[in-house]
Amino acid sequence: MKPRILEIRQGVLEKNDALARQLRQRFLDARVFVVNIVSSPGSGKTTFLERTLRELIARGHRVAALVGDLETDNDSQRLRASGAPVRQIRTAGNCHLEAHMVETYLQDLDLSGVEFLFIENVGNLVCPSSYDLGESLRVVMLSVTEGEDKPRKYPPIFNSSDLAVITKIDLAEAVEFDRAAALASIEAVRPGLPVLEVSGKTGQGMEAWIDLLIERRRQFLGEAERLMQR
Repeated sequence: MKPRILEIRQGVLEKNDALARQLRQRFLDARVFVVNIVSSPGSGKTTFLERTLRELIARGHRVAALVGDLETDNDSQRLRASGAPVRQIRTAGNCHLEAHMVETYLQDLDLSGVEFLFIENVGNLVCPSSYDLGESLRVVMLSVTEGEDKPRKYPPIFNSSDLAVITKIDLAEAVEFDRAAALASIEAVRPGLPVLEVSGKTGQGMEAWIDLLIERRRQFLGEAERLMQR
């Protein structure tokens, strides 16, 4: 007989996955490309996202964001300064976002006016790996200040992500960041995972990131059209 705690966990994940599939179809129907950004606290996630929103808006794209945090709305206030519509999700102690939270906070967001929706997950590299939010792209972030072996310590989140972004690259020399070791750690855990190196502060690497987003959305739209023609 399965331990009761395992049965409960499986039930929770099955319910989440079912709702995530519904959300994914909803996003597909609305032609909204959704990016779920996951990292540990202090990786520079909000600075990176704020710059991402500003640069996409500058290129004429329509963007929005959902921000997960345990209690405060500090991050959402910062992101609103970009001019993008932002919704704050307070998890009340929960260490990750779940599909039902995303669904709830989408209720007053008009997806018809959105091309890119960013979900800033709670700062945590453990729990978010198990929860699908209906995203098209899951991005895991690693800052140069965290240690090159972070991927080896948290393999599930790197295994479940579509892209790794190394942040605060402008500080690499100052903190004696071993780039080769970090890339080797990522490769050991998830062979072939694409990696970008960026600085939300200086803008280094941001153009490549924005270009990648635009190209991935183009591919997403192409897939949506193919599905409609079936």
